[in-house]
Amino acid sequence: MSLLVVPIRRLPHAADLPLPAAATAVSAGVDLLAAIHHAMTLRNGERAVIPTGIAIALPVGHEAQVRPRSGLAATYGVTVLDRPGDLAEDFEGKID
Repeated sequence: MSLLVVPIRRLPHAADLPLPAAATAVSAGVDLLAAIHHAMTLRNGERAVIPTGIAIALPVGHEAQVRPRSGLAATYGVTVLDRPGDLAEDFEGKID
């Protein structure tokens, strides 16, 4: 299997956040962080678009998916509305 390189650009409002990285050597994906500078509280049923502070350019022939973390989803009800959120092979831009 060849190494896949996905260009990632950190956006100005996320300058202090680390880039996405796998938590362990056998992680199925990487964790995206919330690029927010204040705590947010959502009421039951309320929705919000949360910026990740990164922009990517997917290589042709590949896709990316944004999925809820099982622990956060089960414990707090935090999820991705159109789960999984698919980013098509021609996607270039910021991930919110």
